[in-house]
Amino acid sequence: MGNRLSKIATRTGDDGSTGLGDGSRIAKDAPRIHALGEVDELNSQLGLLLCEDLPAGVREELLAIQHDLFDLGGELCIPGYSVIADAQVAQLDALLEKYNAGLPPLKEFILPGGSRAAAQMHVCRTVCRRAERAVVTLAQSEAAAVNPQPRQYLNRLSDLCFVLARVLNRHAGGSDVLWHKDRNKET
Repeated sequence: MGNRLSKIATRTGDDGSTGLGDGSRIAKDAPRIHALGEVDELNSQLGLLLCEDLPAGVREELLAIQHDLFDLGGELCIPGYSVIADAQVAQLDALLEKYNAGLPPLKEFILPGGSRAAAQMHVCRTVCRRAERAVVTLAQSEAAAVNPQPRQYLNRLSDLCFVLARVLNRHAGGSDVLWHKDRNKET
């Protein structure tokens, strides 16, 4: 791979358009670019999370997910291109099963919070859901040019982020922050 980004400021986007991986240009506010931006933000939020104290296994798995998200961005950047496969979705299913097995069952809703790492994981979860919605919107406007695996991947990833937030609270010596539905009722 050569120097792909030898010139960052090209000025070609000054007119409100941007280039796709197939050489075509579209508006910067197009659903495809919106979906790309959401996936990019998710990857950046995961990068911020990786600055925290994390269990070694979680750290390595999140780095692999960052690579998958970069691949997903590549898939979104080239209409009709496919790189996210069923195997990557299955890997997230396996991680969900692995990490959820060690957690106590939930009897109440939980609030985003606890440790700093868990709170950041909840931010990743919400950004992931937003990215998923953007990919769904893109698929509705360009159905033939969007594969189902990116949507499935983001759906599983948001679930994994929820589970990992619980894991990270325990790693920090805490537990889930429970929502108290009756907090405002008089006793």
